[in-house]
Amino acid sequence: MERIDKLREFLKANPDDSFLGHALALEYIKLNDLKLARETFEALLARDPGYVGSYYHLAKLLEGQGDQEGAILWYEKGLAEAQKAGDRHAYGELRAALDDLIY
Repeated sequence: MERIDKLREFLKANPDDSFLGHALALEYIKLNDLKLARETFEALLARDPGYVGSYYHLAKLLEGQGDQEGAILWYEKGLAEAQKAGDRHAYGELRAALDDLIY
């Protein structure tokens, strides 16, 4: 819990820091607090849609919860953002994950 407290403290000082928000969401996943993880990822991506790495993790979280439709939506949003950013690596990971889910 100490890590989460530190991340929250850092986020209070830097609320727009997407890296910190992403790290916090991943910590919530480690603690199996999937509701807070999802909320944190969604808030981050609403504020910073260009933070491409979070799309994969949010979609995987939803996929793990059986929300295939939600996962597909976030994979597709991530693909669009990765393409816009020219991030081929992220695009490839998102494409592969989406293809695995659909096929």
